[in-house]
Amino acid sequence: MPVPGFQEFMLPLLELASDGQEHSLEEARNGMAARFSLTEEEQNELLPTAKQTRFSNRVAWAKSYLQQAALLNSSRRGHFRITDRGRSVLAEKPSRIDIPFLERFAEFREFRDAGKGETSAPVAPKKGTGDVEKETPEESLEQAYQSIRKDLASELLTKVKSSSPKFFETLVVKLLLKMGYGRSRADAGKAIGASGDEGVDGIISEDRLGLDTIYIQAKRWEGTVGRPEIQKFVGALHGKRARKGVFITTGSFSSDARDYVSHIDPRVVLIDGRELADYLIDLDLGVSAKAIYAVKRLDSDFFVDE
Repeated sequence: MPVPGFQEFMLPLLELASDGQEHSLEEARNGMAARFSLTEEEQNELLPTAKQTRFSNRVAWAKSYLQQAALLNSSRRGHFRITDRGRSVLAEKPSRIDIPFLERFAEFREFRDAGKGETSAPVAPKKGTGDVEKETPEESLEQAYQSIRKDLASELLTKVKSSSPKFFETLVVKLLLKMGYGRSRADAGKAIGASGDEGVDGIISEDRLGLDTIYIQAKRWEGTVGRPEIQKFVGALHGKRARKGVFITTGSFSSDARDYVSHIDPRVVLIDGRELADYLIDLDLGVSAKAIYAVKRLDSDFFVDE
């Protein structure tokens, strides 16, 4: 089953704490995994940024919302305990605890109202928005980021495809230099686009000392690059006794082409248009930051008496 939405964890978490004992987040995660019969794969599914699992994020936000409503309190870092209010809520035997349920409490309403300010944290979607209701504020922010990035990558690739061959060669030089290849801008500039013989567009040093050489094929391509084109490039590498090559295109590679390079020597890396756009974004080539949002967490250690 898919990982439940963070609101689905609220009642089970409160029930877990009903014994009045202190519980850790690790206990909470283990308890929720068992309660919902989640597999290891489901528990380990990462958020788009790959810095945290979706499961851990949702359990943590469920605990946080219960704390905002004063149903749980934070006994120490990473630990929680049920409050008298939490016991009273469980005595009502609710079938579900969610955001609308928590809005009966003034502390939670203040928290939610504060979330509508310009400098505060994002507010979780309200009930009735379908699958979006499952998402925590962090997930909603990440989804928005991924959507913006996808649109930017598409726009960036369209721009690259419409550029001149000379500009594309220069772009490849700048990209490889940003990645740490080549000894200098001038050296790389001479290497790329200066050869063009036997299926090789250019060469570039693997490092600043020039201890090894990488051969380059850089092609603006609208369609799919198939295995025959890659075989020509590999043949050129063999002719030069080269051990490494990079084939960059604005198009895509066929599955046959990718399978072919996974079983050959020399080592050949394929970079298609989508990957090219991602590299340009990650390395700040052809793009600039419009806004930066920092998502911060409470530092519980700061509030501990020394």
